[in-house]
Amino acid sequence: MKKFGKRLARTVKRYQYRRAINYAFFHVFVLGGSKMATAKKTTAAPAKKAAAKPAAAAKPAAKKAAAPAKAAAKTADKSADKSADKPAVARKPNAAFMKAMTPSATLAAVVGDKPLPRTEVTKKVWDYIKSKDLQDPANRRMINGDDKLKAVFGGKEQVSMFEMTKLISDHLK
Repeated sequence: MKKFGKRLARTVKRYQYRRAINYAFFHVFVLGGSKMATAKKTTAAPAKKAAAKPAAAAKPAAKKAAAPAKAAAKTADKSADKSADKPAVARKPNAAFMKAMTPSATLAAVVGDKPLPRTEVTKKVWDYIKSKDLQDPANRRMINGDDKLKAVFGGKEQVSMFEMTKLISDHLK
């Protein structure tokens, strides 16, 4: 029993603390007031003790609420210090996307024969699709191919927009 003495005492204190908070919450918010406030004047001493428990319970809650605010302030200060040390750097585009690729003859019929980055090729293909109104009206994710796009799509009548980018990448060198 001696082995469990301190641990058991700690557990009992936690239980009593939680019970006091639950008691205060129930009587204040559910019943609309303290049960002890309606007691007779002869039992005023226990009423003071009951009132002291919720006040004591509120102090640790206030400390717990203040702790995250302090931690957030510290992290904000650290991030401000880091950003003050480094100069503002513009975001660099990925070099792989910006590399000029030469389109094949079938894709050149849609986007032109000049070397273009993948991003520009995709934009031009979408401009072509929208100008010719080639998206399926029922399912806008599907692209209906005309004669030029069927050659790019490998003879398929209809492809999804996700499959389209894969098929276009096969036509870039």
